[in-house]
Amino acid sequence: MAKANGNNQGGNLGFEAELFKTADKLRGNMEPSDYKHVALGLIFLKYISDAFEARHTQLLAEDTQAAEDKDEYLADNVFWVPKDARWSHLKANAKRPEIGTLIDDAMRAIEKDNESLKGVLPKDYARPALNKVMLGELIDLISGIAMNEGGDKSKDILGRVYEYFLSQFAGAEGKRGGEFYTPRSVVGVLVQMLEPYQGRVYDPCCGSGGMFVQSEKFVLEHGGRIGDIAIYGQESNYTTWRLAKMNLAVRGIDSDIRWNNEGSFHKDELRDLRFDHILANPPFNISDWGGDRLRDDPRWAFGVPPAGNANTAWLQHIYHHLAPFGAAGVVLANGSMSSNQSGEGEIRRAMVEADAVDCMVALPGQLFYSTQIPACLWFLARDKSNGKRGKSTLRDRRGEVLFIDARNLGTLVDRTRRELSDADIQKIADTYHLWRGERLSPSSLAGEGRGEGEAEYRDIPGFCKSATLEDIRKHGHVLTPGRYVGAEAAEDDGEAFTDKMQRLSSEWRAQQQEAARLDTAIATNLDYLGFGK
Repeated sequence: MAKANGNNQGGNLGFEAELFKTADKLRGNMEPSDYKHVALGLIFLKYISDAFEARHTQLLAEDTQAAEDKDEYLADNVFWVPKDARWSHLKANAKRPEIGTLIDDAMRAIEKDNESLKGVLPKDYARPALNKVMLGELIDLISGIAMNEGGDKSKDILGRVYEYFLSQFAGAEGKRGGEFYTPRSVVGVLVQMLEPYQGRVYDPCCGSGGMFVQSEKFVLEHGGRIGDIAIYGQESNYTTWRLAKMNLAVRGIDSDIRWNNEGSFHKDELRDLRFDHILANPPFNISDWGGDRLRDDPRWAFGVPPAGNANTAWLQHIYHHLAPFGAAGVVLANGSMSSNQSGEGEIRRAMVEADAVDCMVALPGQLFYSTQIPACLWFLARDKSNGKRGKSTLRDRRGEVLFIDARNLGTLVDRTRRELSDADIQKIADTYHLWRGERLSPSSLAGEGRGEGEAEYRDIPGFCKSATLEDIRKHGHVLTPGRYVGAEAAEDDGEAFTDKMQRLSSEWRAQQQEAARLDTAIATNLDYLGFGK
């Protein structure tokens, strides 16, 4: 396999796959869960070194004294990289047997000079079990990423590589991979529906930070600035928190991501903050969340969640943290839409009656690395009466909930996993935006096969339904979209009913005659073989 090089990586969007295949070959017998930190740590080191070198070169041309001033780099959100920690030094020594020690020393030096990276970087490359020849070859491979690319182009390429490697390691780890990575297409639905243009964005169980990366990407793709949104998060798994910090740093995203091993329920690090957009993929149906120690908590506005299942605790924690006009998108197991165990049904009823629920989306199966449990999306809104979004005001949606059944969307990308295409994501998001009273862009209208005069929401049998609270009460406050959207309308083929019945009945009689003929032939053959009656 040809080694990936810097000359084709900028334009060829498929180069990440080739790069990962090559890196995976170097892994040998090392477990993906272990190798992940080896590879991602080096990609991160390459990123901060490249960013430093680019700024260093600029400063040298302006003022040689400024080039050695750490504050000059911090002012531009660039990490200071000491001389012996720079990628060029590691690359020059990649074939030496002590390369592992040199990398560990580089990581320690970078952490020492950059407060925000303290305790984040992996520092166990010198361990005897790590093959040093493999390490040198991996450095050579990563050296080719974004070679001869400068500035933002280099950052974007390295960010793409980091994100792609995360997704591939999640797939390789299976169930454990789902603990730190939410599939891109699922995040895409949340981001496209909530459209976090500006304000505070929060994830109380942020994993490796994919929600934030795609939120920032959305802002940039729609003409905004990275500074338009402020990123906040919390993560209870220390190893995953480190991945998130590196993932965001590789993207140049400033953030406030807190870690503690007690988690958001028992040590809410951001308890006094309220957020404009919350995106979350909590662990499904978690039973050991310590709910028995949180029976009297101000977050439980709709009822005390059961100690044996955290689903309704997550929904209430997230709703509690919404700003006055905030909205949230939450991934949960399908059972959250219909379970009546231990008071869950009463909590769901209270949320619906309080108009906290804006939209429910049923997702197709096989989207996740970690579980085959069918999942859904809950969209919550603090205020459905005017639904402020930026400077615009949405229609009054009180007393209504939108149901979208997207179970038939998506395409199998391998034997076990499905992905939603960009068109699938746009279809779901556009339906939500039209329902909220927003106008779609001409390109979105064209993508949906609509003309200018069709820019209004409409129920589509089998796909979407705007239901009233009375409709929901009739279904016992069960929020499964399939109960509301009905069956997909049969396509009219233009054939008159009488003609169709005449044709089908003729075909049926002909098939009966053919079946009788075959029965006679088989009986004759059995007689001939001596197996007749």
